[in-house]
Amino acid sequence: MASNPIVNMFKVKELRDRLFFTLLILAVYRLGCTLTMPGIDANVLIKYFDDLAAQNNNAFASYMDFFVGGAFSNFSVFMLGVMPYISMQIIMQLAVIIFPALKRISQEDGGQRKIAQYSRIGTIVVCLVQAWGVTVYAQSIPGCVLIENPNAFRALTILTVTTGSMITVWLGDQITARGIGNGISMMIFAGIVARLPNACVELGQAVKNGDVQLVFVILILILFIAIIALVIYEESGQRKIPVHYAKRVVGRKMYGGQSTYIPFKVNPSNVIPLIFANSLLTLPLTAVSLFAKGNNAKPWMGAISRFLTPNGWGYNVLLILLIIFFAYFYTQVTLNPTEIAKNIRENGGSIPGVRTDKTEEYLTKILNRLILPGSLFLALIAVIPTVIQYAFGFPQSAAQLMGGTSLIILVGVDLDTMSQVEALLKMHHHEGLTKKGKIRSRSL
Repeated sequence: MASNPIVNMFKVKELRDRLFFTLLILAVYRLGCTLTMPGIDANVLIKYFDDLAAQNNNAFASYMDFFVGGAFSNFSVFMLGVMPYISMQIIMQLAVIIFPALKRISQEDGGQRKIAQYSRIGTIVVCLVQAWGVTVYAQSIPGCVLIENPNAFRALTILTVTTGSMITVWLGDQITARGIGNGISMMIFAGIVARLPNACVELGQAVKNGDVQLVFVILILILFIAIIALVIYEESGQRKIPVHYAKRVVGRKMYGGQSTYIPFKVNPSNVIPLIFANSLLTLPLTAVSLFAKGNNAKPWMGAISRFLTPNGWGYNVLLILLIIFFAYFYTQVTLNPTEIAKNIRENGGSIPGVRTDKTEEYLTKILNRLILPGSLFLALIAVIPTVIQYAFGFPQSAAQLMGGTSLIILVGVDLDTMSQVEALLKMHHHEGLTKKGKIRSRSL
C-alpha cells in the first residue's frame, strides 16, 4: 500500500521541524501586519479607506496592500514589508555591474557577505525615505494622527516603520536558514494569500449588487484555472544543452569521458522580474503618491501620481518594459554565458556540433531565444488584472488575484517550496509529493 506523502512530511523530523518553524514565523509576521503603529487612530483609518473604496479611489492603497496582505491600510508596524529590501537588492545588483570596485569586492572571499551587508544598510535608507512619506500620508488624513507634536509623530513613525521592515527581512532570513522555501518570497506569498478571503467577499458583494455578472465570474474562474495550468507548464519547461567531456588522465586516474547537459529553463529568472519590476515602481509611486497629498504638493506630483496609477495604462506600460528588462538582466547575472563557457572549456568539455571558441556565442543565442518569449509571457499575465477590472468590472482586490503578479508569485513560490520538500523526503528515503517522487520537467 502506497504511503501518504502528507503523512510522510510529518514523519521526517527535519522536515517537520522546518514546516512548523516556517508556519510560526509566518504567524508572527501576520500578527505584526494587524498591529497599528502608535499614534494612529485605527477607527478613523478604517473609515477613511472604506470611503476610498466606496468611491473607487483606492488604487494606490490597494496596490501597497497587495504584497503585505493589508498591512499598509492598517498602518501596521510591518506596513512596508520586505519591498524596501528587494528594491535595495535591485540597486546593488545594478551597482555591481556598473561599478568595477563593487564587482571586485563581490568576487573576493567573503565578498558576497559584504554586498549583502551593504544591501541591508541601503535598505535602512530606503525605509527612512518611505517612512517619511508615510508620515506625510498619515497627516493628510483628518483626525488620523493622535500625537499633537508633528515632529514627535514623525520621529516615532519613522523609527517604528523602519524597525518593522528590518524585522520583516530578518524573519525572512530565518525562514531561509531554518525553514522551508525562500524566506523573502514566502513573506510576499503570505501577504498575497492573506488577501484572498477579503477579495472573495468583495467579489461576492459585487455579484450580489449586480455590478458584476455571475456568468463573467464563472468565465474568469475558468480562465484563472487555465492560466495556472499554463504557468505550471511554462515553469517546468527546459532546454537541455548537451555537453560532452573528454577523457583526462591525472596521475594514475582517468577522469571525464562522460556526457551530461545544461538545463536552461524557458523562464530562467522565474518570478524575479515581476517582483523586481513591481518593487522598482513602488519607489516613485510611493514617494509621489504620498507627497502629493502634503500641503506643499506641486502640480507635477499629482500628474505623475495619476500617470503611475497601478491600474492605468502608464503604469502597465512601464511594468511590461521593466519585466522584459529584468528578465534579461537577471538571467545574465545568474546564468552568465561567458562564465558557463569558461567552465566548460576548463573542464575539457564541448557542446556537440559547436566549435569551442563559439560556445559563449551559442549559449547567448540560446538564452536570448528563451528569455524573450518567457518575459513576454510574464508581461502578458502581469496586465491581466487591469483587463479583468476594466472589461468585466471586477473589484481591484479580486482582479489582482485572478492573474498577474500574484498568480506568478503564488505558483512560482509553491513549485519552489514543493521542490525543497521533495528533496528532503527523498533524502530520507520517502516517496515525494508526486507519484514518481519528483517535480517533473519537460525537455524542449
